[in-house]
Amino acid sequence: MSNRVPTTDVLLRATLDYLDQELLPTLEGYHRFQTRVCINVLRTVQREFALSDAADAAEHARLADLLGHPGEGVDPNPALNAELAEAIASGRLALDAPGLVEHLRRTLADSLAIDNPRWIAGEAN
Repeated sequence: MSNRVPTTDVLLRATLDYLDQELLPTLEGYHRFQTRVCINVLRTVQREFALSDAADAAEHARLADLLGHPGEGVDPNPALNAELAEAIASGRLALDAPGLVEHLRRTLADSLAIDNPRWIAGEAN
């Protein structure tokens, strides 16, 4: 992480505050809708910055445990996920394998915490 001042989080928060609290109330129709979309995108980016490194590391640890190896490369998770899917589809890994359901639940929860945390809180229908 760099020593930039202000930080990315501070910049995002300031932008979101301006868009949501100052600009949005002055708009209507198409531009209000598009600004709301931009606010939602920026909130997702903000959560991605805050949560993705820890979620990716935890997912990697679970995948390595399930598959018995850590994978290769800078970002091994996509390949490990493909391997896990193939192992399940071929029957090499049983659906009741220890840790599998918990891994899938945790990975989904971590992803939703970034993409739409209201789903985790039970607010989305």
